[in-house]
Amino acid sequence: MAGQKTPTALGTENIGKLLMQYAVPAIIAMTASSLYNMVDSIFIGHGVGTMAISGLALTFPLMNLAAAFGSLVGVGAATLISVKLGQKDYDTAQRVLGNVFVLNILLGVAFTVVVMAFLDPILYFFGGSDETVGYARDYMQIILLGNAVTHLYLGLNAVLRSSGHPQKAMYATIATVIINTILDPVFIYGFGWGIRGAAIATIVAQVISLIWQLRIFSNKDELLHFHRGIFRLKRKIVFDSLAIGMSPFLMNMAACFIVILINQGLKKYGGDLAIGAFGIVNRLVFIIVMIVMGLNQGMQPIAGYNFGAGQHARVIKTLKLTIIYATCVTTFGFIVGMLFSDWVVSIFTSDAELIALSAKGLRIVVMFFPIIGFQMVTANFFQSIGMASKAIFLSLTRQMMVLLPCLIILPRFFGVAGVWYSMPISDLLASLIAGTMLVWQLRKFKAQA
Repeated sequence: MAGQKTPTALGTENIGKLLMQYAVPAIIAMTASSLYNMVDSIFIGHGVGTMAISGLALTFPLMNLAAAFGSLVGVGAATLISVKLGQKDYDTAQRVLGNVFVLNILLGVAFTVVVMAFLDPILYFFGGSDETVGYARDYMQIILLGNAVTHLYLGLNAVLRSSGHPQKAMYATIATVIINTILDPVFIYGFGWGIRGAAIATIVAQVISLIWQLRIFSNKDELLHFHRGIFRLKRKIVFDSLAIGMSPFLMNMAACFIVILINQGLKKYGGDLAIGAFGIVNRLVFIIVMIVMGLNQGMQPIAGYNFGAGQHARVIKTLKLTIIYATCVTTFGFIVGMLFSDWVVSIFTSDAELIALSAKGLRIVVMFFPIIGFQMVTANFFQSIGMASKAIFLSLTRQMMVLLPCLIILPRFFGVAGVWYSMPISDLLASLIAGTMLVWQLRKFKAQA
């Protein structure tokens, strides 16, 4: 191991150049990831029907829950690998890779078994009706059967980025999107599999990309690669990975719970079609969020490496640049959502009522988008440098401390509008809290310089 190369450029190269080198592939990958979710929705909306879109929206909480367990392992281990590489602890970084592989399989299979046993009651609890649950069940049964594959694919992609291969991580995601986009119309229309066809296309695409990832990590010339002895679970590695990954895990868990409340509120005050409108808005907003997450993923190995190396000035510069870029992205989302809402939602459906509901909801949701990029980057920054408790607090602030009370209180007075307006209000207050915590941490860094 000592004779192999380590990504030492993370500690010496120009920050702006590094951020572009790592963030652009991640942004492309994350945007592509959100696009293949959109592709499913578009084909389902036009090929199956409006109630199928509402049924698909019911699956969002379960998808968030599955992503929560995936990020618990993948994101935490990727951050740990970045820090260990910065400390030149190559042996531990190798063992983290092996533990990621085993943990993803264990958690993926366990999640499938538990959720599959209670799928129908879960979907009804999530706001489903007799008209929509059938569609959601058909989709989720396939997704759950491939859940372990999804966990492995996402986890190994995170490790690829952290070990100095952002381009390869990007290629894996783009390949998944292209394959999924090709297979969707074939399975939905050609084979007549309907909404199940969209789910099958998703899993098949991930299987193909996973095979390619496994070939990369089987190459002995790679700094991190599979070999005997690294697959045995180590208590400290597991604990450290899960501790760092607890922030995105709790964030996704909170998102799952929040989407349940949103769906229940929309069903109560607006009906099944309102849930479908939220499904469309969620897909569109997800594109902007994923671009910011791509920036965060680009920031993560740079900030983690330099923090591990004790180079606080480079850590701060990385943070500032990421915040600037993220704010530009979310401001663009705000402009599109406010000025072109009717046009963008019509991509998913030709139903006039659903278009009107979705366009109105989109304009409300993006109301404070120019500042939400800052909040997202700040939460991820604390995670990137291993400050798990701060990251967890910020991750939960928007969801549980602000949005939850709003979703409980506002609909009682304003009906369906109260559900929609809860989201931008939480964006504003969470950003103010994040700003306060970040200022305090930066002052602490300067005092240590």
